[in-house]
Amino acid sequence: MIAEPVIVGGREITAEAIAAEAQHHPAPDAAAAWNAAAEALAVRQLLLDEADRLGIPAEDRYDAEGRPLTEEDGRIDALLEQEVRVPQADEAACRRYYDTHRARFASPVLVEAAHILIEADPADAFAMGLATGDARTLIRELQAEPERFAEIARKRSACPSGQQGGNLGQVGPGQMVKPFEEALFALPENALCPQPVKTRFGVHVIRSGRRAEGRQLPFEAVQEAISGYLEEASYRRAVAQYIAILAGQAGVSGVAIAGAEGAMVQ
Repeated sequence: MIAEPVIVGGREITAEAIAAEAQHHPAPDAAAAWNAAAEALAVRQLLLDEADRLGIPAEDRYDAEGRPLTEEDGRIDALLEQEVRVPQADEAACRRYYDTHRARFASPVLVEAAHILIEADPADAFAMGLATGDARTLIRELQAEPERFAEIARKRSACPSGQQGGNLGQVGPGQMVKPFEEALFALPENALCPQPVKTRFGVHVIRSGRRAEGRQLPFEAVQEAISGYLEEASYRRAVAQYIAILAGQAGVSGVAIAGAEGAMVQ
């Protein structure tokens, strides 16, 4: 692989060093891994050079899990602690974020669900047609005798849940395939879906059970989490800006320092 030399502050980062670093950067292809590794090493060199310029000493430092950092990583950590400062997120900032993203701070709707699966390959139109006909027949039977749902599920469902009478327990958003979820959450409490529902697994007869509506979490319960999120986001932006300034001062060629806040090796 032939690539332009990576130069940081007039010094080249060797291709051998980049190749060794690339193994730590999973990517869709070799070129993307190479670029990520080159960026990481360039950023690292910029920070170490600045630590040298400012006389940042080597000292014992630890990561968030209490593991000791290497000497170089410790110096980078000390440099960023000294040079990158971000304000604390005050209550007003946290409340603005809460008010703007209220949906993120609500507990999800939960619905007890049960189903009967008539298995069929969606690519086989004939099989799906037969399964849909069977499901319609079962729906008519259950509309007349709803108390037989568990019995029929044990006899007819191709899903392992059939052995529990089709019971799937409480279901929240994102837990089921989309057509199933849309049909389930559109039902009122304790209702049988009047139409078969097709998914990649086949055709379903769906019944809802008890429904627990979502609840808005109060600001006080999430203020600390919002504050931490805002401060972390602010810190990452500040680090990216700091690295961009260092790159402009030192001169970097052969690699783009983009998204530099994610390129540090610590």
